[in-house]
Amino acid sequence: MFLRRFWWFVFISSFGQFACAKDDLDSEHPQEKAFTFRAPDYFPIPVDMIDNPLSKDGIELGRYLFYEPLLSGNQQVSCATCHHPEKAFSDGLITSNTGISGKALERHSPALFNLMWSTNGLFWDGGAKNLESQAFAPLTHPDEMGVHFPTMVARLAEIPSYVEMFRHAFDEAPSSAGIAKALAQFQRSIVSANAPYDQYRSGKNPKALNAQELIGLKLVQSHCASCHEGELFTDNAYHNNGLDATFEDDSHEEVFFGRFRVTRDKKDLGAYKTPSLRNIMVTAPYMHDGRFASINDVLNHYRFGIKRSAHTDPVLLAKMSGKGIPLSDADVDAIKAFLHQLTDHEFLNNQQYSNPHKNK
Repeated sequence: MFLRRFWWFVFISSFGQFACAKDDLDSEHPQEKAFTFRAPDYFPIPVDMIDNPLSKDGIELGRYLFYEPLLSGNQQVSCATCHHPEKAFSDGLITSNTGISGKALERHSPALFNLMWSTNGLFWDGGAKNLESQAFAPLTHPDEMGVHFPTMVARLAEIPSYVEMFRHAFDEAPSSAGIAKALAQFQRSIVSANAPYDQYRSGKNPKALNAQELIGLKLVQSHCASCHEGELFTDNAYHNNGLDATFEDDSHEEVFFGRFRVTRDKKDLGAYKTPSLRNIMVTAPYMHDGRFASINDVLNHYRFGIKRSAHTDPVLLAKMSGKGIPLSDADVDAIKAFLHQLTDHEFLNNQQYSNPHKNK
């Protein structure tokens, strides 16, 4: 990899309730339990997950479980059903209908990467505090995986390889809590940091971006960075970006309320979590409900279609002229050219994140 220098954290699952089994092999080779988390030195430092430290065994168990259809009621749906690695762990659907019921969900499946830095809630409205608690929602949702925990755990407990993997990862038998911890570890290990932009940013290849793409980078920094900030290209916060002017909602999940569904604070009406711009060119359609089919639709929304309300982000309003942000056609072409350079093909094809069941 191009990464010139790493900050790193080594997590060893060898303490407290998360201790690994200390058989002879473990005691002789404790480094085999360690996992070195790597990212470029210009990335922010993530928060140490003290209650669920990363380990090789925990991550590998999580990878198996992520692709495991036994975690669904009908034994045909896995987490990967809605999160495809070649699409940056999104699914390309407006709203997925591939869950256990076949009914379309009310929200678009988000991409999954660089979640080690996502400590401000999960889901489009921040309804889950962390990845451990987030896992239980799709597992139990009647239109997603629809499983009963005792059934799910019993299935895994009947498979010797899973029993052994849980023992190595958590020194315990299969459990619903262990499943959530392992899934969280795997997802936190998924890092996207080797796009052409990163080769430019790191200094590895100063010519990785051409003149038009550099103009696009400056335009993104000027017009988009109030939400899509920093090297993650997201502030992991919640904003009303003018998709709607009214927020009446009689849907079962109050999807149009946005962050307000969680906080019940009116300033959060219509506010949704900022997705990263990294890999954005492979994660269409866009927005929490998948309403925009293409990146052109997204940019046209910001140019011509922002709806003003008492809840529209004031930073966005300050950038507007008329119904949108003043961008020329040439500006749009430059922005799109740059966004293509945020596609990390190494990440999209990384076998460390692939389905391990296919290799059996």
